[in-house]
Formats: sequence, structure tokens, C-alpha cells
Amino acid sequence: MAVNLTIPAQSDIHAVQGVQIGIASAGIRKAGNKDLTVFTFVPNTSIAGVFTTNRFKAAPVQVCEAHLATESDVRALVINTGNANAGTGEPGLADANQTCNELAKLLHLRPAQILPFSTGVILEPLPMPKLLAALPAAVSDLQDNNWFNAAHSIMTTDTQPKLHSQQLNLANKTITITGISKGAGMIRPNMATMLGFLATDVGIAPELLQDMTREIANKSFNRITIDGDTSTNDSFIIAATGQSGLHIDSVASPHYTPVFNALREAAIDLAQKIVRDGEGATKFMTITVEAARSSEEARKVAYSIAHSPLVKTAFYASDPNLGRILAAIGYAGVHDLDVNLIRLWLGDVLVAIDGGRNPDYLEADGKRVMEQSEILVRVSLGRGEHTETVYTCDFSHDYVSINADYRS
Repeated sequence: MAVNLTIPAQSDIHAVQGVQIGIASAGIRKAGNKDLTVFTFVPNTSIAGVFTTNRFKAAPVQVCEAHLATESDVRALVINTGNANAGTGEPGLADANQTCNELAKLLHLRPAQILPFSTGVILEPLPMPKLLAALPAAVSDLQDNNWFNAAHSIMTTDTQPKLHSQQLNLANKTITITGISKGAGMIRPNMATMLGFLATDVGIAPELLQDMTREIANKSFNRITIDGDTSTNDSFIIAATGQSGLHIDSVASPHYTPVFNALREAAIDLAQKIVRDGEGATKFMTITVEAARSSEEARKVAYSIAHSPLVKTAFYASDPNLGRILAAIGYAGVHDLDVNLIRLWLGDVLVAIDGGRNPDYLEADGKRVMEQSEILVRVSLGRGEHTETVYTCDFSHDYVSINADYRS
């Protein structure tokens, strides 16, 4: 039931020089599932990542953060679906480390050069015999352009794979950016039950890439919400192989801005695709809050609207019960907010002004907008110059059914 989510043709997905991907079936949760993915990178690839803020960080997240803090030459990723290896204590950490150890032997690397990722059910032990038995098959399958299959193999409750691929010309060189993401539920800012992997053949200095990754995440994966739940496993990785011959060492580089913008747009696209494929989603909503005193204030109001179950169910029903939006603005935590300055638009329709309903507003106009599959909600707070945008979806009957039956 994904909302206007386009899957690119395989011919439109470009291999990234210096990246190989292998897929295997471990049967971690369901027999026959392609649920194990391995990425490898050429030496001296820069790798940067941002991870969940949930205090119950999954074991693989803890291992990833430790390896990135100590290893300057990360060379591989290993991703399993069907089991999150979260809430598993010391045994879970041992399993994540063993996964790295065994893959390192197959790839002739150090264990710290491997980053592990898991997604799926929380509070269950990872079935290590199945995972380890499938690692050789994933390594044997390593190939240059396996992104399409990888997008499928990292899915859990997703209904469609999520891919982005583009090429641009800089300094007479063809630059490639390709990535995949997964996620459909437990999606909230500060990373959520989502995984995102983005690669480019541009060379980017490691510290610069980490700064870029953090900033890109804050404008993409940290601007989406489906249900307000922040998961234990969320991870976003950018890899820069340098194989195109174009290198960026600082923000002063003449190529920094176009590369940064292209990576950011790729991440926004992958993040929006997660929302479009939200569990049971029928509508994709953009919430923009402008004229705020600070970016934090604008985000507070936007998330208050986006997280409201009453707002989300009204959108599902195409019911212009727009007082619910005003209520969400009012309880967002902006304590000195002057409601008489607020303006609210639904698409192109001005709904509220001067602290109340716009005298010219007609419910038929609101209904017309609510029946669309993509809807813009725009709020002006009338108190500053800052604007923020978040992306969300509606709540349908299917959302409840999917999550009630998730472990079945």
C-alpha cells in the first residue's frame, strides 16, 4: 500500500566503483528468505555513520560504534534481517562480535574492519548457527551491482524495496551515488527502525565525511516519523570509496557543495520512501512550520502535528477535522506562543487565521485536499524566521493489524 513509491528499473541503478555486495539466505526468521547481506569496500574507503539515540542500543549498534571509534580502515558491512539482536545483553554482544570475527576470516580482514547490522524482532537471541552458515554464500555472491537485490534482502515489514541511484559530472568525471534503505514502522526522529546505506565513488576525508553524514541525517532520516517510536537498531552509513578520482578534503573544495547536495538529496529520497511505505500508509504528508523563533521550535511544532494519532487518523479518513492540528500546535511546548499570529494552510487552502477559523474557509475545500494521496500542511507561527519540514503518513486499520501480528 506504499504511497507513490517508485522502484527504479535495474538498468537505472548504477554500481559504485569500489563496492561489492553479496546476498544469501540464512532463514533467520523464515526459511528461504534472502536475509543476509554483505558489503565490501576497497582499501582506504572512508566510512561514517550515525545511530539510534535509544538507550537500549542493539548489540550491533554498540559494536559498530566501537569499531568506528578505533578502526580507520573499515572494509565490510554485514546485515541480517528477521532478528534485531537487541535487548540481548552480553550474549548479544558476543554474537555480534562473533559475526564480525567469522566474516573477517572469510575476507582476510581484522574483526574491527567489519560493521554489523541487524533488524527485526527485539528481545530474542540471534540464531547464530543459521547466520554463520550463510556467511560463505554471501561472500561467494559478492558482485559489483547487487544493489537491487540488497534492497530486497534488508526488508522486514516493508512492502517495497527502497533505492536511489544517480550520476553527475564533476571535473570531467562521472560521479556515482547509490543507496538503499529499509523501514516501515517504529520510525521517529533521532533515527528509527530504519537502516540506510549510501555509497559514492567520490573520495571524502574521513572527518569531513562524518560531519557531512551527521548533517545529512539531520535533514533526512531525522526528519521522518511514522508512529513516534524510536527503535534500538537505527543506523545510517555513508561510504566514500574515492575510485572516481575526485577527492574532497574540506568544505572549501570547489566540489564540496554539489557532492554534499547530491548526497543530501539521495538521503532525503531514501528517507521519504520509508514514510511512503509506512505500515498501512495511504497518504504521505509534508509538515512545514515557518516563521518560528528557532529551528528547535519549528521542529517541536512539526513533530507535535506529525505524531498526533488524532491528526493521522483524520487524514486516513479524509476528514477535515482540522481543529486537531490546532490542538497539536497548542500543546507542542511553545509556552509563549501567540495563537492570534498563527496561520494554517492545508495544501493551497488557508484554514485558520487570527486565532480562529478563516471566515472564507469552506469544508469542501478542506475535503478536496484531504482526499489527495500527498498533502502539505503549512503552519506559520508569525514570530521568527526559521523553517523546518518533517515527513509523515496517516494511520490506517492496517497499521494496527501489521503490528498486532508482527511476530506471528
